[in-house]
Amino acid sequence: MKLYFNQPAKWFCMVMALLFVIGLKAQEADNEFTIGAKLNSRGELRIGGFKADSLDNNRMANFILGSYQLDFDYKRSWLELRLSPKQAGVWGQAVGGLGLAEAWALVKSKNGFFAKIGRQILNYDDERILGYDDWTMTAPTHDVLKFGYEGYGHKIHLILSYNQNADNPDTGNTYYSDGIQPHKSMQTFWYHYDTPKSLFGASLLLMNVGMQSTDIEHPDTYYQQLLGTYLTFTPKQWKLTGSFYYQMGKQEDGVPIRAFMGSTKAVYSPGIYSLYAGYDYLSGDKFFALPPNGAIGMALHDTIRGFNAIYGSHHDFYGAMDFFYLDSFVGNFTPGLQTLYVGSNINPIKKLNVDLSYHYYAITTNLERIPSKTLGHDLEIKASYAFSDDIRLSAGYSFLIGTDTMATLQQLDERRRMSWGWLMLSITPKLYTTTWQDKKII
Repeated sequence: MKLYFNQPAKWFCMVMALLFVIGLKAQEADNEFTIGAKLNSRGELRIGGFKADSLDNNRMANFILGSYQLDFDYKRSWLELRLSPKQAGVWGQAVGGLGLAEAWALVKSKNGFFAKIGRQILNYDDERILGYDDWTMTAPTHDVLKFGYEGYGHKIHLILSYNQNADNPDTGNTYYSDGIQPHKSMQTFWYHYDTPKSLFGASLLLMNVGMQSTDIEHPDTYYQQLLGTYLTFTPKQWKLTGSFYYQMGKQEDGVPIRAFMGSTKAVYSPGIYSLYAGYDYLSGDKFFALPPNGAIGMALHDTIRGFNAIYGSHHDFYGAMDFFYLDSFVGNFTPGLQTLYVGSNINPIKKLNVDLSYHYYAITTNLERIPSKTLGHDLEIKASYAFSDDIRLSAGYSFLIGTDTMATLQQLDERRRMSWGWLMLSITPKLYTTTWQDKKII
């Protein structure tokens, strides 16, 4: 299945024409220009859980992460523009530099049609598949062309992307592997239904993602598809959500992909506190890709069954310590993941929020030489206090007890008890705002 565009300039010109038509029919109104800032600084202390081949059992990681961003926003009745330079990295890091987090233009009409082009955030549903995981300080944004319709009860988005490292005339203008964008090409369709009076909401997501091989002489593009749904039901003090996604297509070596995931979550919010519980299931590969001690060779997969969460906010779903899907298993082997969690969120005083939760982790496949599926148990506590609308202090602590299964599959050191604490300051002020009026053009 190959859904791609051999001549991206054609659909680029078509959408630019659409932008022109929508803008021509609009009328000028108030103009607004705003400058905002986003400064995040987070100190972390991590004890245990390091790779066995790189650190000894007693080593700790201490570092401070920072991200610094300016947002330049312009708005009028039918046009919006944003330019966001950003710098992010570890304090004292020699590499890195200033880049563009966002740079886009949005044109919209009064009847709900819109088009948006440039580097932008893709944030959909609960952010499990497409989200802006700003926890990493270098959250992904995408160079895409997005257009669609948003009206009462219905939203339709079509997203198109075609990336290159450079113009690359020596390689036929096709090679792409190590650019800052995560794919060669992408086509995504998203439909969402809900109304203010309805208790039910539903989304449908279809994606076709093209990834190019790392072979410069033969830069073939291989395609992976994802389709699924996200459902919500909100009766009175409850919020019930569920999702299911299926992946297919091929990897670079031609091996077919057949993977899936499902999730469900219930939240009860009677007042200043809420209780929640949920379960996630992500399919995994059937074979262990690293041979036991003394063996020679590796297991070969005839089908990839490990689910890939694409560009989602993994930190929000699979544990705050990011052992799963941010930190890969040994040999990029994916044994799948089950997460069962319960927790409570409370606002004991104004502007203070506290969250306490327990997480159980396990693999989803039956593996030889791995008698237990259990990976570990995790206790997490998070708290945040808002000094004002634009200054927030937050902190967290996680304590994870791993098992022999986790140590084997992730090649961790002998430490079975791991902990991680962090403290973060977020400052997001508006620095400057001005408005003015123009005369109508038509």
